[in-house]
Amino acid sequence: MNDKQQLRERIWARIDGAPDVRRAPGAVGRIPHYVGAEEAARTLWQTPEWQNARVLKMNPDSPQLALRARAIEDGKLVYMAVPKLTTERPFVALRAGSLTVPAIEAASIDGAARHGLAVTLEEMEPIDLIVCGSVALNADGVRIGKGGGYADIEYALLAELGRVSEATSIATSVHDVQLLDEPLPETPHDFRVDLIATPTRLLRCARRPRPRGVLWEDLDAEKIASIPALRERAARH
Repeated sequence: MNDKQQLRERIWARIDGAPDVRRAPGAVGRIPHYVGAEEAARTLWQTPEWQNARVLKMNPDSPQLALRARAIEDGKLVYMAVPKLTTERPFVALRAGSLTVPAIEAASIDGAARHGLAVTLEEMEPIDLIVCGSVALNADGVRIGKGGGYADIEYALLAELGRVSEATSIATSVHDVQLLDEPLPETPHDFRVDLIATPTRLLRCARRPRPRGVLWEDLDAEKIASIPALRERAARH
């Protein structure tokens, strides 16, 4: 078990062992849902970064459902990734004006698939704010996800196309028990977050250099083959 996986297991056990924090279906293997996710959402949507953002890229996980719904209600353009980026159009665009169902329904994974507009990377607009899910973090903004690497790949692909830049803010919402007061491992393809919203507080993290694109040497052939957008770019690389 590598260092990151040990940290994931630690946080998952911490959440699942706390009845006042855990939410179904449990934390293991997931971006964990938790009691207080709605309060963490309120923490984030009160920030200038949220209020000024017009276009957001958001993860599809349960803890960020309230954030996705609020973004749609606020009239923002929301891009949600197709799980594991398995389609030729790997993002779904959601905008209130084009939806015929309530925002909370459209913001779910199933609802986005039914009611959103599938788009290619090239069709996406420049992104003002990224909201990502996290398993563990520290106050420096070092983030550990659930281990699939898809958030890093999404960022890298969008960076290569200029859809994200140094002007793009990156935020996450977590329970306070997911914050660790210790150094966390990171690799060159990892990005750090600028904002951490919890049910009780907002942390602002110092900005560090970000990946500028796909680090092909970090990807194996199986991962490239499984993601059409990667496969296409690899053919040109």
